[in-house]
Amino acid sequence: MGFLETLGVKCVNELAIREKRVFLRTDFNFPVDDSGNIAGFKRMERIIPTIEHILEHNARLIVASHFGRPENEKDIKFTLEPFAAKLAEILDQDIYFFEDCVGMGAMQMVRDLKPGQILVLENLRFNEEERKGTTAFARELAKMCDVYIDDAFGVCHRKDASIAVLPKFVDTKGVGFSMKQEIEEISGLLGTERGKGLCLVLGGSNVSEKIGLIRPMLELADKIIIGGSLAYIFLAAKGFNLGATPFEEDKIPLAKEILKSAQVRKVEIVLPVDHVVAETVNSTEFALCRTESFPEGMTAFDIGQDTVELFARHAAESKCILWSGPAGVYEKPGFSLGSMRLAEKIAALPIRKLAAGGDMAEMLERSSFAQKFDYIFTSGTAALEFLKNGGNVPGIEALKG
Repeated sequence: MGFLETLGVKCVNELAIREKRVFLRTDFNFPVDDSGNIAGFKRMERIIPTIEHILEHNARLIVASHFGRPENEKDIKFTLEPFAAKLAEILDQDIYFFEDCVGMGAMQMVRDLKPGQILVLENLRFNEEERKGTTAFARELAKMCDVYIDDAFGVCHRKDASIAVLPKFVDTKGVGFSMKQEIEEISGLLGTERGKGLCLVLGGSNVSEKIGLIRPMLELADKIIIGGSLAYIFLAAKGFNLGATPFEEDKIPLAKEILKSAQVRKVEIVLPVDHVVAETVNSTEFALCRTESFPEGMTAFDIGQDTVELFARHAAESKCILWSGPAGVYEKPGFSLGSMRLAEKIAALPIRKLAAGGDMAEMLERSSFAQKFDYIFTSGTAALEFLKNGGNVPGIEALKG
């Protein structure tokens, strides 16, 4: 029996959706380049089986998502219109787009939908009530649908209105095929304890969220390898001078506490020993330095080869790896080698290999090592939050019963 089945949470193919109004909460929070091109469109393909199933049942489909963290209401650079166009291209079908996500206009668009048609609503986060998780906003969304489907594993840990509140006002609800698969994969790690050989590799730039997740991971993992921006908080906590490399000083006490707790629990925290540094992220000239000898005025943007070898050696001693976040600024060719070389070494290991996050997915696809990983989750933070909370996350709790 699968994890969701034990909770009584159904999948879209177990629900009566024929000719119904189906609200599909998905996650279009993909990387977008400076020209506005969607870099992570392959992740969009994950929801296509769910969409096709809904349309095969002659339902009216309302697609909703967030994108980014807009500070101002209706900031045009966070519009979902390009995502609607990309979805139309993938499906080879006309798709309607509406400039709001609630209100009389949105409701009229839903009423006008014919069976088999799709409407994409504007960015849910253009309404501040979404992130506040308000009941009033959730009720407005609920008026649009007869069925609620969550296919957004990447935000299942959040308390946003469309994730944690809206499902409570819809009787027929469940998960999409993509979310079901992700949950069943990550639930396989539930119950993992120290001594079982789990190695976490943490990187990326999402420092504030990830550092808060490390402490509970000390109960699960035998090794925690840390790269990316996260590593520099821990190196600073150990007293190293990091040149001009930025780090969040207010997180140093937490980093020190984590290092101390890890030592008590005999969990190895593995940090970089050498770095690729430059004056700016756009520099064409860079140098290599050791952790103990950072040059003044220089910033670290990638790990060096000695660190790659160190990380790979520790990974090889494990039975299962969960890697969330690149080790450097992989988007820049000059600072991508560390992550690419580490990916090559980990991909060759004869152990279970899991990766998590949009940046990881893009980096592994770019390096051609994606197929050598057993599974790639859409979100590293969601995967770690799921493990931290034993699977009790808001997006799943709201779908019970």
